[in-house]
Amino acid sequence: MDDLLVLRDARFPGDAALVDVVVGDGRIAAVRPAGTMPGRVDVADVDLAGRTLLPGLWDMHAHLTQWSLARGQLDLVTATSARDAATRVREALDARPGAEDQDLLVCRRMRSATWPDVPHRILLDRVAPTTPVVVQNIDLHLVWCNGAALRLMGQPDDPTGVLREADAYRVLETLTGRKTATQDALVAAALVEASARGVVGIKDFEFGDALPDWQRRLRAGRLPVRIDTTVYRSHLDGAIERAWPTGTVVPDTHGLVRMGHLKVFVDGALNSGTALCHDPAVAGLPVIAESAEGEEVELADHGHLATAPDDLRALLARAWQHGIAPSVHAIGDRAVTMALDAIDHVGCPARIEHAQLVADDDVARFGRPDLVASVQPAHCTDDRDVTDDRWSDRSHRAYRFADLVAAGARLEFGSDAPVSPLDPWAAIAAAVTRTDDDRPSWHPEQCLDVATALAASARGRERVHVGDPADLVVCDDDPTTCSVDLLRTGPVAATMVAGRWTHGRGAIDG
Repeated sequence: MDDLLVLRDARFPGDAALVDVVVGDGRIAAVRPAGTMPGRVDVADVDLAGRTLLPGLWDMHAHLTQWSLARGQLDLVTATSARDAATRVREALDARPGAEDQDLLVCRRMRSATWPDVPHRILLDRVAPTTPVVVQNIDLHLVWCNGAALRLMGQPDDPTGVLREADAYRVLETLTGRKTATQDALVAAALVEASARGVVGIKDFEFGDALPDWQRRLRAGRLPVRIDTTVYRSHLDGAIERAWPTGTVVPDTHGLVRMGHLKVFVDGALNSGTALCHDPAVAGLPVIAESAEGEEVELADHGHLATAPDDLRALLARAWQHGIAPSVHAIGDRAVTMALDAIDHVGCPARIEHAQLVADDDVARFGRPDLVASVQPAHCTDDRDVTDDRWSDRSHRAYRFADLVAAGARLEFGSDAPVSPLDPWAAIAAAVTRTDDDRPSWHPEQCLDVATALAASARGRERVHVGDPADLVVCDDDPTTCSVDLLRTGPVAATMVAGRWTHGRGAIDG
């Protein structure tokens, strides 16, 4: 065995005993009581000095290109109305160096569900008659465009400028497909930041077929994280032709990139009013709102059906026939039921992405061993107010993490970045506390303990075992016993992927 490394005097979470962990060939070769591993001149030693050693953390749902681009976009999360958002767009354009600058302006994190008015194209046309402006809703299922942006994106001349679901996805895919010389550099910087948060792997849900992008990035240099790719239905034929089933390690990627799942949408999203539910919007919630121009605009009630049940079953069956397992987007309870029905019908291993609202009768169905509930705990705290408004009669069935765990479900955490920041510690803290401000926990009966939340952020790995990949996080403090504030901050000292330090070795060596 080549390149042995001994991590001396480590602690496992919740355990006071010191151990020495031997790493070789990118895996955990041995775990021994501290001091019992004989010293060798050809073996490197790193003294962890009692620090806590954890399995590396994963973000199991992120849109990496969109996340990398988000830092350069105008953030409208604090905008209080459509008019306020339009004013901020005008201010951002005025602050640009050139008065006649017509470059595309992309804005993010619009919270239109909480506004007293609704977005309308004419508001953006007034403040930006020639500069293309695209405003993304916080859940990415709705975009608000001015006329110049609709023309630039090749979209129909929609009178409202508000595009939902498939129309919105086409705009987002066009935005990420606008290759720039700096795009890969931005992705690389985002991965470095993720590694500093203890991330060893990311499941990338970027639109289309992201695999060629990752192959290109690997040619430019080794990645600091592992990547599981995703393919959307429009690219399924190409994925089938590659003949790489889910889980295949992609050649010439240093073992860091794997073929992932087929992404399929059943419904939309909560904030955009398109999550597919068994029941319509709660009594008292208006389904007609007044636009910025005084028009009446119909809002969703039961939600949006993206893939009909028969089509869903046929699509999953075709993909699984070629070894490609599905990741099914289902947010509303009716969508979750449909996803479970299709997965059961096909009999394939699968992931259900989000599962934000789950019917009582469906909770136990998540207990099958080859099904993953892929959830984003930060959405729970981000959207508690919208949930209480839209689903006030059923909010006890929203983000029911503890119920799913009790039913034997396997939870895996993600961020859905750029919807929420790519930060596993934010997800862990949200799952444990069910709050991110000074308010009490929201539905505290669904809180998880820290150990369960950590495992959900590490693809089910609860602690380091011999034979595991040497994908590790070194923490200055034990996350299972530290304060909530420190847990939320993330006490990461160093990160290792496949036996290589990707962050912070100098912090350990002093």
